[in-house]
Amino acid sequence: MSIPSGAPAALPQVPKAVHRRRWAILVVLMFSLLIVVLDNSILNVAVKTIASPAPTGLGATQSELEWAINAYTLVFAGLLFTAGLLGDRIGRKKVLLSGILLFGVGSALAAMSGSPGELITWRAVMGFGAAFVMPATLAVLVNVFERDEQPKAIGIWAGSVGLAIAIGPITGGLLLEHFWWGSIFLVNVPVVIVALIAMAVLVPDSRDPDPGRTDPLGVVLSIVGLVLLVYGIIRGGQLADFADPTVLLSITGGLVVLAAFVRHEKRTSHPAIDISYFKAPSFSAAVAAIALAFFALMGVTFFSAFYMQSVRGWSALQAGLLILPLAAAQMIFAPRARLVVDRFGARVVCTVGMLLVALGLAAFALFDATTPVWVLCVLFFVQGTGMAHVMTPVTVSVMQALPREKAGSGSAINNTFRQVGGALGIAVLGSVLSTVYRGDIEGHLGALPAGAREAAGESIEATLGLADKLGPAGAPLVAAANDAFLKAMHVTAIGSATIALVGALVVAMFLPGKTPAGQKSGEGERPVRAGAGR
Repeated sequence: MSIPSGAPAALPQVPKAVHRRRWAILVVLMFSLLIVVLDNSILNVAVKTIASPAPTGLGATQSELEWAINAYTLVFAGLLFTAGLLGDRIGRKKVLLSGILLFGVGSALAAMSGSPGELITWRAVMGFGAAFVMPATLAVLVNVFERDEQPKAIGIWAGSVGLAIAIGPITGGLLLEHFWWGSIFLVNVPVVIVALIAMAVLVPDSRDPDPGRTDPLGVVLSIVGLVLLVYGIIRGGQLADFADPTVLLSITGGLVVLAAFVRHEKRTSHPAIDISYFKAPSFSAAVAAIALAFFALMGVTFFSAFYMQSVRGWSALQAGLLILPLAAAQMIFAPRARLVVDRFGARVVCTVGMLLVALGLAAFALFDATTPVWVLCVLFFVQGTGMAHVMTPVTVSVMQALPREKAGSGSAINNTFRQVGGALGIAVLGSVLSTVYRGDIEGHLGALPAGAREAAGESIEATLGLADKLGPAGAPLVAAANDAFLKAMHVTAIGSATIALVGALVVAMFLPGKTPAGQKSGEGERPVRAGAGR
């Protein structure tokens, strides 16, 4: 699943001592990845609680809730590429240990937040730490497993995301039922301590033996460009208006800076990333598939929490348990995806996977307030199955396209496209959801004062909060809010499914097909040579 580029090249062997403990190292890497992913999945089931007035929550508005999620995303996406480069240069173990420590400190401080503003600040700190954790886990993995075992190891690594998806909501639901909202962050601290000890003992350090000269201008351009782009996307989603001058200025500025980054990388003799990697259609298709899949899924993840808790009235724990089928599917199929790819080829497997994701997303357009629970469980299982057969092959394709010494850069590219795609999904699809909901509910708020009418129309939670204050007289408003949200959800689901279909088309056109009979996966191929095309 790597990029053909000529005759095979001998790759450096993994030291025997490291090879013997490679599976124990993988467990530690999964544990590190687990807490980073788990934190976001916990937060998704806690948004309703945090939106509640003190002392139950922080009384966060819809906008503040989005920033509690997006402050993490903004910093995370902006620094992923730089974190990968630093790992290649100074050592991936050092970067991993530093990132997990900072993530733990941010978690403890987030738990003690006294206002939405403080929570947003400490979530940004957590994003800073996580940016150094996620690319390092994948880069270390590539450097402790030989090439023929990498697809299996990456499949297990991807399956750990499914485990986090399962543990996060359930853990969050249990904590919210018995403790205050801050416990969803405080629970990270003991996990971080265990992870730090295990990393220090088991994980070997690795780096690029010949990193060359630094490219400070390229690093600065990448950070500025990504932060401006992601900020503009997030801001556009919050305002539900991508034509707003501040949004246009930020997005345009980000694209201009990133274009300057690409131009600089092509011209400099010591680029931070070799742009020639993207000339290979299979490499570009793989990272595009990652971005499109997470664009589609993240928007749905955001509104499904409100559907389950606000429209259906289920608790945070119940909502978390309903995510189990999605997580189970990922844990079952992600480690085995390589076997299906060996039989049918990456193109067929990823195309079918994206079609399953699209099918699962489109099904939300048929949901109402009485849809049986078993239907929702089947839907989540289908989505998890689809994602398992997309994420493992495309991640293997990206990581095996680069030489092992550039593993940090490859992991950073993989995760940067994932995060930018996810941010776009939350912003664009969240904007669609908000616009359709507001347009439908406004007709039911005419009798309210102007200020209350504007606040109540912001989200279904705001409308239900007002209806609760009205007592029995608010019952018609509850029904109207549910109907308006369902309509908005249906429109958003169709939009999500359309994006997934675009992803299916991309992988069908550009990913490699089945490996010829008698040739092992990866045989007759080698990673793109560092410096190729300069």
